[in-house]
Amino acid sequence: MSDNDPLATEESAAASPVRTDRSSVDWWHEVKSIGFLILAVLAFHSFVAKPFYIPSESMMPVLLKGDRLVVSKFPYGWSYVSPSFHPLPFLKGRIFGRLPDRGDIVIVSPHNRREDYIKRVIGLPGDIIEVRGGQVILNGVAVPQKAIKPILIPIDGNAPCSPTQFPGARTTGADGRDYCQLPVRQETLPNGKSYLTIDMGPSALDWYGPVRVPRNHVFLMGDNRDNSADSRAPLEENGLGGPVPWEAIGGRAEFITFSLDGDSSWNPMTWVHGFRSGRAGNSLRPESVAPPK
Repeated sequence: MSDNDPLATEESAAASPVRTDRSSVDWWHEVKSIGFLILAVLAFHSFVAKPFYIPSESMMPVLLKGDRLVVSKFPYGWSYVSPSFHPLPFLKGRIFGRLPDRGDIVIVSPHNRREDYIKRVIGLPGDIIEVRGGQVILNGVAVPQKAIKPILIPIDGNAPCSPTQFPGARTTGADGRDYCQLPVRQETLPNGKSYLTIDMGPSALDWYGPVRVPRNHVFLMGDNRDNSADSRAPLEENGLGGPVPWEAIGGRAEFITFSLDGDSSWNPMTWVHGFRSGRAGNSLRPESVAPPK
């Protein structure tokens, strides 16, 4: 067969692999795709739900430092704090706004700081709030508290049972493990929402008010009553400085996804043992009981 045979040339061309030119990649399309993905994630975080990390012990015993949880962004509508990273200055009003219920655990952004706190809603607009000797007085009526069996919290890196915060609370359990034994009270709000609080004894935060909650404001407190920078604490002490505007509420805490004990190191072999058992999936909605009479 001749080298100039057209049939041979066609067969050779058909057998040759097709070569693609790498320079034909549409980089602008790829960049746009990544950008849209980032925007979608930010939109979800801003308007639907976002993860949240518990950095302190102010909401013990229901929440421990090291807990990771999901915060839903839509139950109360949206405000200037809804977008991720809080890029906006204070703006009055909410879109599709609704006030929280008493007993809800919410995230709140103090107007003088670009960070989130997590507290429980105690008072609503028009309520008169007072704290006397650690007892919450709501509209002139003491919120019922019932002392129950002390709770044992395992001591770890994220729950060290500091003697300055919990003096005399460290104990050894029957299993030989170290625990923080804390006195707890079951508190029940007028709407029947019930939850546990910790009160270690007399403290500066045991006395407050009375104050009336203004329109479109809420009064927030931590469950760890002696160690919570909440509405009782002034702004200069990193507190909330009284009732906070509802625009500062960023969402409602729903459930714990997982919890870390703080004892893990850079070694990946320690990561599995760093998960606290029995906390994943725990609901953060307060228990409903018969409203107090």
